[in-house]
Amino acid sequence: MSMELLLVLLTVFEVLLLGLVIVFFLRLRKSEEVLSKLRDKQEELLNKLRFNTQMERELVASFEERQAELAALDQALAARAKELSKLLKQAQEMSRSPEFLREIVLTGHKRGKSAQELARSTGMSVDEVEFIIEQAAS
Repeated sequence: MSMELLLVLLTVFEVLLLGLVIVFFLRLRKSEEVLSKLRDKQEELLNKLRFNTQMERELVASFEERQAELAALDQALAARAKELSKLLKQAQEMSRSPEFLREIVLTGHKRGKSAQELARSTGMSVDEVEFIIEQAAS
């Protein structure tokens, strides 16, 4: 009987080993599936990183272009401001000229404005305005 018992024990042991081998292969298959999913996700992550890198490069290039455009616009604006300042200075000089002020007073007087209104608009005294009007009348 000891032989039969030994044979039964060996058979039970073989069945247990076979069961363990089956469990091991099932777990191995599951691990392979997990590894495959991880590999797919890693590839997806790498693709997203490549896309983000490309977008960053395009953004930096666009930013550099905008900076260059802004620098050019700033230079053009500075030149325009200088030109306008010069024109404004010329206009102020012309508006303070005696001939120009005289024309303003005479034109205003013809339109019926009072000496006080003309003095206020030209920055002259009322006496100066009246003097110009009297001079023109004679």
